[in-house]
Amino acid sequence: MAGVHQPARPARPSLGSGMRTGSYLQEHQQYRPPQQDGHQGIDSIVEGVQNTRLEPRKPYQQYNGVPSAKTPPKIVDSGLIHTLSHTNCQPATGTHSDRLIATIIYKIKSPRATITDYPPDRSPSPSAAKSRAIPPNLAPVRSLSSFPLEPPPPDPEPLDHLYGSYISPLCLTSFLHLISFLPTRQGSDILSSSHRCLDNPDHPSIVELTLSPTPDPTYLTLEDLRKHELIYRFEREWNVDVILQHDTVLRRYPRLVVFDMDSTLIEQEVIDLIAGSIGVEAEVSAITTRAMNGELDFSSSFKERVKLLKGVDSDIFTKLRTVIKPTKGVRELIKALKRMGVKTAVVSGGFIPLTQWLADDLGIDYAFANTIASDPSTNLLTGEVVGTIVNAEKKRDLLLEIAAKEKVPLEQVIAVGDGANDLLMMKEAGLGVAWNAKPVVQMEAEARLNGESLLDLLHVFGFTAEEVQSLSQ
Repeated sequence: MAGVHQPARPARPSLGSGMRTGSYLQEHQQYRPPQQDGHQGIDSIVEGVQNTRLEPRKPYQQYNGVPSAKTPPKIVDSGLIHTLSHTNCQPATGTHSDRLIATIIYKIKSPRATITDYPPDRSPSPSAAKSRAIPPNLAPVRSLSSFPLEPPPPDPEPLDHLYGSYISPLCLTSFLHLISFLPTRQGSDILSSSHRCLDNPDHPSIVELTLSPTPDPTYLTLEDLRKHELIYRFEREWNVDVILQHDTVLRRYPRLVVFDMDSTLIEQEVIDLIAGSIGVEAEVSAITTRAMNGELDFSSSFKERVKLLKGVDSDIFTKLRTVIKPTKGVRELIKALKRMGVKTAVVSGGFIPLTQWLADDLGIDYAFANTIASDPSTNLLTGEVVGTIVNAEKKRDLLLEIAAKEKVPLEQVIAVGDGANDLLMMKEAGLGVAWNAKPVVQMEAEARLNGESLLDLLHVFGFTAEEVQSLSQ
């Protein structure tokens, strides 16, 4: 049995390399789903790279920042936009800054004025209304007798109603076009500009333009440019105020701000309120209006008005405290100025009892005003003024006195007022600001603000709405 031969078991069948078959789907194409987009299936991709020879990865060299043949520069669009200009940069060696700041403020709440009044005795027809108001777009003059005989020209078309009741791009373009026509110094660069929206960037009402170079001062000084007919017309067309200043470091850092009181820090005229308590408001108010328009000498008109107050209870000033209404934004403005380290003062042609009370209430550092005599036996006002009247000259002297005491250069002094008796102190200060002022003051002042909030004064210094809010909180 041991010699019986056992038959060999056949080898197990297997597929050799030459007998390799395709995938199941390749052999059964009728089951492959149709490819609607024309792309290959995963099997085709895998089989397509089976016999592909992969090349070894190239060695990586760190880029050292210097372009070469091996590391050529590559430009990639990052999506960022940046203009490589030097409008606000340090001037080149051997030169100095020559920039002009134009703060353009849209009159959001101010109604658009229309010329319906003519100077007295110069009306084009007998039926025209006679008024002492100065038409807003005539040449700036101090005397009504100096007005031209021709009737005033018609108002320019209100472009802000066509292109938006804000400072639109077309408004800025129009202003730049205006400035570009003014001659510059020989050898100066072409006009360049940049702007900052100081409030809402989408629909700004306050925009600060930086212009360089400035117009040639031998042809047109800054004072003359502020009164230029083209500037007045632009303001009328776009319903804006334009405040022009040289771009200096002191512009942004005032150290003393001096305010008028009546119709500036407060909305009323105190002497008119007192007159109203005894029924002579109409007479006193008429004299006040003429004095504030510069038609009457302030000192003599003040004495005339005070005489009409004879017999008023001397405690009238205490009673008026509940009636006095500070101008919108005044409290926030004084708070912001104090946080900046700015000294403040109020110099009023009114009366010291209310002026000192308001200064203490708002936190103002200095207060000056007139003193009216009272009879101790009757506790009534006598209608006489005690001491020197705070008129235009006295206001100017007080401003100089406070600046000297605080050692503040006049370039860093701001004066704010609304009447003709404020003009002297406004001209003495580094910048005089007319706040909702009488026409003659608007024409003479270096800057005009015709808004609702006195807090807008901070925008004249270049502060944004965010910065103003931070300072006034």
